[in-house]
Amino acid sequence: MHRRPYAQLGLIATTQVLAMAMWFSASAVLPTLRETWHLDGAQAGWLTAAVQLGFVVGALTSAVLNLPDRLPPQHLLAASAAGAAAATATIALFVSDFGPAVALRFVTGFFLAGVYPVGMKLMTSWFGSTGRGLALGVLVGALTVGSALPHLVNASGTLPWQNVLLTASGLGVAAAIVATALVRSGPHTSSGSRPHPRYVLEMFRRPQPRDANLGYFGHMWELYALWTWMAAFILAAAPAHGEAAGLLTFTAIGAAGLAGSLLGGWAADRFGRARTAGTALVVSGSCCLLSPLFYLAPWPALVAFLMVWGASVIADSGVFSTALSEVVDQRYVGTALTAQTAIGFLITVLTINLVPIAADAVGWQYAFLLLAPGPVVGALAMRAFGKRPASAHA
Repeated sequence: MHRRPYAQLGLIATTQVLAMAMWFSASAVLPTLRETWHLDGAQAGWLTAAVQLGFVVGALTSAVLNLPDRLPPQHLLAASAAGAAAATATIALFVSDFGPAVALRFVTGFFLAGVYPVGMKLMTSWFGSTGRGLALGVLVGALTVGSALPHLVNASGTLPWQNVLLTASGLGVAAAIVATALVRSGPHTSSGSRPHPRYVLEMFRRPQPRDANLGYFGHMWELYALWTWMAAFILAAAPAHGEAAGLLTFTAIGAAGLAGSLLGGWAADRFGRARTAGTALVVSGSCCLLSPLFYLAPWPALVAFLMVWGASVIADSGVFSTALSEVVDQRYVGTALTAQTAIGFLITVLTINLVPIAADAVGWQYAFLLLAPGPVVGALAMRAFGKRPASAHA
């Protein structure tokens, strides 16, 4: 394989790191916003859930119109990153209360639907089945680092919340520039496909895409709720280490998540899609069940536990995308991946809002038990995927 695919891999991953910093930009400064805007727990949750809903609407719009398969994906990515940057900057510069902020967070999510799924489409255009697992693992690793970046920016505790959002917005602009100037589609691409709105439904009629999607949906039940509320869990479990909560959250989501994504991508190419995803789901599901015990554990044990959880909860994400990309109509890979992420992120809206309700009812010690059913369902789906006679495990 020529060196150019790996250069593009690096460039596409760079756009993801830069653009996805906008996703959790408001979540990283939630403690400050709750105090400044006098928000309750439900309102605080909606500052993240609004992004998820916006993403769902944007992704469904993109999937129904087949935009990733009909337009040059690098141009769609660049325009989407710029739109999300504008919405994020508007909050920092002009907004001072909850209502307009939620609306603009929705807009941010709508535009980010043209960043992450389109990035996956670009990545699959450069890599065939051989090496695609690791390539998408790199992409998901970039997503985790980008999503965690605002926690790192905010960890110093010296920046006003507006500056954290403006920093994330600036990174989004940089992503648009990189996508426009340097990112290109690869040889395994099919831009210009005819419109086919019903393909979103058609792919669920086939068992392999259905299994891959169900596995992803179980994974998403857990992932974003954990990412959104990990800092709150840490603060409740170890208030004496409150100043380190932001840094630990970045490390668990970003650093451990990056390692998990790369390991999951490598394992998917080496041991198969179903086995790799199933193993990651079992590990992260076990972490859900063990979270009440580690809530009471000494600080070093809690840190180690969150590193394992942060790695395992994202290790399978790229595997589901890889598996789906190999078993759908190759003319509509972008549409299939976008629809998969749209439904997955719709599920996250539910769990992001249920976790703080559970925490209010039973305390943060037991709140993450709510996430355990997701990995169970996902693991069962991937076991079925692995048993299909024509499953792709290349």
